[in-house]
Amino acid sequence: MSFRKIMAAAVVGCAALVGSTAAFAQVTLKWAHVYEAGSAYHKAAEWAADEVKRRTDGRVIINVFPASTLGKEVEINEGLAIGSIDIIYTGPSFVERYYGPIAISDYPFIMRGYDHWLAYRDSDLFKELSAGYNDATGNQVLGLVYYGQRHVTSNKPILKPEDMKGLKIRVPNSPLMLMFPNAVGANPTPMAFSEVYLALQQGVVDAQENPLPTIQFKKFYEVQSNINLTGHILNSLLVIASNNALGRVGEDGAVLREILDAAALRVSKEIYQSEQDLVAWFREKGITVNEVDQKPFQDAVRPMLTGKDVPYTMEQFERLGKL
Repeated sequence: MSFRKIMAAAVVGCAALVGSTAAFAQVTLKWAHVYEAGSAYHKAAEWAADEVKRRTDGRVIINVFPASTLGKEVEINEGLAIGSIDIIYTGPSFVERYYGPIAISDYPFIMRGYDHWLAYRDSDLFKELSAGYNDATGNQVLGLVYYGQRHVTSNKPILKPEDMKGLKIRVPNSPLMLMFPNAVGANPTPMAFSEVYLALQQGVVDAQENPLPTIQFKKFYEVQSNINLTGHILNSLLVIASNNALGRVGEDGAVLREILDAAALRVSKEIYQSEQDLVAWFREKGITVNEVDQKPFQDAVRPMLTGKDVPYTMEQFERLGKL
């Protein structure tokens, strides 16, 4: 064999070796969120990480960072944008600033319950809004998680809108979360999730609002005597990955998408079931759980849902209502 042929064969062999190494290169992704390590959301993310590692034979590794380890809600959204974080849980209210219409499901009293939420999750409307968010940001929605119906906790009964007048209530730092407290004359106070317990304990704020599972795992019932079942928002979380991360995993992206969507549905069922059980659990703890007539609260908010300041179109509003 000539020297030229020997060198050509060596080049081909090296190329094959490099190609083989690339094919089995390990990709490590960072998944960040603000929820405690003991929460159902974190456990679902860890389950997904284990499944992705198993299904890709170790080619894709996901490290999950709970409890604001990599930043608070606004910061992890920014981290996704600059590439320092690959996957996040985040609320539609926080991505509203990037693409407004995708926040529609988090507006007050716009969702009728869990079955309506499931219909929205599987709808063409949700697919279109997710595509719009991708066009606006370069990030992709890979799952929708049921976070639960939000209720007001306080140290007094909240039974009618007038009971909230002047109430200093913590809300997440997002524009849509101001709508409900503003409609009933409360004093909304944006604050990071990790700061709420201490703020309630020290009287910096009088009240907060969250779903029952969150009230339980954040132990807000330790510093609030009343849970008022206002159900003013049916909340979701989005599972979002950057286009960069999806590009890095290559053909394993299909497995990643499948597992993250399965994890989202898995934790959604768990959260919904826990909502059904927790009223009795809180009452056994000696917490006053107040049934609330939602209609006066709905009436206070309704004009705002079709006002000029909402980020969604009336066509989108009507489609969601018909699901």
